[in-house]
Amino acid sequence: MKDKLLNGLNLFLTIDFFFVLASFFWFVIALAGRSLDIPLGFDAWHRLWEPVFMPAIGLIMAGALVSGASSWLTKKWDEFKAE
Repeated sequence: MKDKLLNGLNLFLTIDFFFVLASFFWFVIALAGRSLDIPLGFDAWHRLWEPVFMPAIGLIMAGALVSGASSWLTKKWDEFKAE
């Protein structure tokens, strides 16, 4: 049960990471387009920053903390059982 949950969490975090990475590339391209006066969606990206991209980044950070804490606790539990 725990392994399925952790695998699901890792899959979700991987998908979320690539979503954030794609949004970063969109930002860079849109910013370059804005500096050249080519409309590449910078205003749309900026409108989506707070409701979409910030929570996605927060989920990555929270998931990394949960995953790390879970690994640490599992390691400590295994050491405790071995004694």
